[in-house]
Amino acid sequence: MGYLLASNTYNVSKSSIEDRVKKIKRGKSKYEVIRKCPATEKCVFTDELEGMLVEHIKIMESRLFGLTKTDLRRLAFQLAERNNLNHPFNKETGLAGLDWVSGFLKRHSELSLRSPEAASAARAMGFNRSVVSSFFNLLDTLYVKHAFNCTRIYNVDETGLTSVPKKKKIGKIISVKGKKQVGVLASAERGQLVTAVFCFSAAGHYIPPLMVFPRARMKSELLDGAPPGTVAVCHPSGWMQQHIFVEWMRHPM
Repeated sequence: MGYLLASNTYNVSKSSIEDRVKKIKRGKSKYEVIRKCPATEKCVFTDELEGMLVEHIKIMESRLFGLTKTDLRRLAFQLAERNNLNHPFNKETGLAGLDWVSGFLKRHSELSLRSPEAASAARAMGFNRSVVSSFFNLLDTLYVKHAFNCTRIYNVDETGLTSVPKKKKIGKIISVKGKKQVGVLASAERGQLVTAVFCFSAAGHYIPPLMVFPRARMKSELLDGAPPGTVAVCHPSGWMQQHIFVEWMRHPM
């Protein structure tokens, strides 16, 4: 659209439009870029920011950590908030709208939503020579690029602990002849799951573990005998949660 047509269409003087465009090109306007958006869609990000978002999505997929639609919505909200952009996203849920996601995917046709496989099938097919080789090739590239030494390389792993020992297959026992039924003591409880996370560096640096207890409130007695500095949190499921992991990662830093 030319200056004259824009002036007639929006009832704005031609000189004002020319001045604003000049300021934008010189970088002296708060409007970083002019984008073409459908009339029914609100532009939230500049082309530059959307390009960065697309690149991030591609990088995460190439590193075997592809983003879901919900991940994208959450990331878009965080990007808008941190850049102090005016947006229509839901601040209560911290997510961008489905309409925005639909428009985003239409603007970037190189991206698409793929239906995930069932977890068991994904695990069975994911752990093969090709995928494992791809992972270590990516890891090697990052090592070379950033020149990590042993003090910067950490291994993190989590495990589930139960309050009731796992049932073992019991063999034959010696009993008095003539008994119709022979029993053995065994726990009938299901037990509760506690998640424990451990982390060490290649140089031997130890980070105090994290323990997630399946309860609403913490009791100090639960940490009796735990390693010094153990971080304890509570969650009804006793499982690791995204926000818990992020907070634990900030703790040793």
